[in-house]
Formats: sequence, C-alpha cells, structure tokens
Amino acid sequence: MADIVASWAQAGAVLTVQRWVVVIGGLLLASLAVLLLCLQFGATSVGMGTVATAIARLLRGDEAGSPSLATSEIIMVQIRFPRVLMGFLVGASLAAVGVTLQALLRNPLADPYVLGVSSGSALGVSVAILFGIGSTFMLLPVLPLFGFAGGLLALVLIYRLAQSKGRLPVHSLLLAGVILNAILTAFIMFITSIMEPNRSAGLMAWLMGSLTAPGYPALGVFLMYVVLVLGVLMHKAQSLNVLTLGEETARSLGIETEGVKKQLFVLTALLTGAIVSVSGMIGFVGMVVPHAVRLLIGSDHRLLLPASALVGGMFLSLADTIARTIMSPAEIPVGIVTALAGGPFFLYLLLWRKDRML
Repeated sequence: MADIVASWAQAGAVLTVQRWVVVIGGLLLASLAVLLLCLQFGATSVGMGTVATAIARLLRGDEAGSPSLATSEIIMVQIRFPRVLMGFLVGASLAAVGVTLQALLRNPLADPYVLGVSSGSALGVSVAILFGIGSTFMLLPVLPLFGFAGGLLALVLIYRLAQSKGRLPVHSLLLAGVILNAILTAFIMFITSIMEPNRSAGLMAWLMGSLTAPGYPALGVFLMYVVLVLGVLMHKAQSLNVLTLGEETARSLGIETEGVKKQLFVLTALLTGAIVSVSGMIGFVGMVVPHAVRLLIGSDHRLLLPASALVGGMFLSLADTIARTIMSPAEIPVGIVTALAGGPFFLYLLLWRKDRML
C-alpha cells in the first residue's frame, strides 16, 4: 500500500501553482471543518448553533463574563476556543519542525524530540517548579521563560558537542541529541522523585502534554511567534529541497550548507522550546505527520511544509478532543493519545524500512 501511495505521489511530484493552491486550499477548508467539530465536544458538548453564536460574540468583542452570555457560550469563549486554537498551533508547529529536521538529518524517523531540545525546555520548567517559582511575575508568564532558557541551553550544548573543525556533521548532531536527551530526561526524573507527591503529580501530568486553558494573551504571543518562525522556514523551503539531495550536491549547486544547517537548527530548536513551554512534551506528531503527508503529496518542501503544518494542526486538535472527552469529565494527557496513535505507526515505519533494506 505504501509503495502504491509513494508511486502516486511521485507521479504528481512536479509542483505547479495550481497544484499548490488546490492542496493547501483543500487542507485549509478541512482545517476549518476540524476546528468547528472540535469546538463542539468537551465535558459539556454543544451544538453548531452555540459555536456560531459564541464566535460571533467573540468577534464583536463581548466580554467572557458578560451577563448576556449563556453558560455554554462562556465556556466556549473563555475556555474551549483558546484551547482548540492553541492545540492547532502546537500541532502545526510540531509538524513543521519535524519536516525541517527530517530534511536536515535526511532521516524520516527524526522528530523535534530527537535532538533533546524539548527535554531541555522541560528541565527548565521543572527546575522552576522545584524551587516554587510562580507561573507569573507582575502578570508576566514566567514558566515559559524557564522553558525557553532550558531549550536554548540544550541547543548550545548540542552545538558544542557536535561541532568539529567548524563544521556540523549530521551524524554527530543526531548522536549528541540522543545522548543529551537521555541525560536531561534523567535529571527531570530526579526532580520529580524529590518533590512532594502532589507537586510531582502535577509536573508529571504537564510532562505528558497539556493544552489546558492557555488564555488569549498566551495564545496571541504564541501565534506571533509561530507565524514568524514558520514564515522563515517557508522561505528556506527550496534550500531544504536541495539539502535532501546530499551536502556535496547542495554545495555544488551553490548552497552554503553549514550556514543553512545552523540557521535551520536554531529555528527548529527555538520553536521546539516555545512549544514545550506552552504544552509540555507531546511526542510523535513531528515524526508521524510529515512522513504520512510526504507519502501522499511528495517531498517538495514548498508544498510539504505548509501541508504538514495544517495536517499536524488537525491531528493534534482531534487528539486533544479525544483526550478531554473519552473519559469525561476526567481528562487524560494529550501526549498519551498522540503516543498511542503514533507508536504503532512508528513500528510500521521501522518494519517498512527494514523490508526495503533486505
């Protein structure tokens, strides 16, 4: 089946403006449908009419606590709407980072967590929680700053470990990421082991992935950050196409490979740090989604990157809806849902690659 799909993708591999518009336009419409679907379900399910009314009130700027709003509309405006949008943005970002890393490392099994940057961000937040640092200071969010700092520290360490004679070999980068990821995870587990039981449980729940009620200020900041980084990655899409041909070929075509690799590495690391700071550690989205989309539409990153971002957003939005409804009113971490969906796919991918190598 995979070979058939790959053959179909290869047949339509030539990217035209018309093909780009059709694919991205179709995915945008599908994304809108998925978001409207996800808005209807939760601990209290509502109809499409309530969703439409709540969106209209939100666009008019009605206050969430206004007495004119019904309870279901307050839930929609104050909780569900920002949560669903945050889930879509996080999923889109994870998929875009996965596409970039898989092209950079020329390995379809790579994902944002392989390099250990997400573990660095998680360790930064864990340290803040361990020392009782509040989530805000003078109304400014603090924990995301610790997550961001941890991700940057991990980035610097990986760079120092992998760099050799001014170059950044891909295999050294991958190996350094795997080793650092293991070390940072051990530190996180140590911190959880010395915490009080209730705080340790809260930290573990966050580490398994959470999109709980981010609020509009956090959503706005994250949206600006995602748009900026994804815009730069799209600008580098043609360079990603060339890098997948191999570094020697890329250099012969005039690409300054080391500089481009450093830029892409920094961008993906920074975006991963921001993702982890707002949602915890959500695995498999960055690995599963890009590979599935690549099978369907081919490997041209000018189309693959935005298409994967949209599919990643839909995937995580649906996964989060399942996480908050399947055992309602209880809620399970969304990272568990993505792992249950992505784990079997990961095994399938390994077996498929093994068969092709025999």
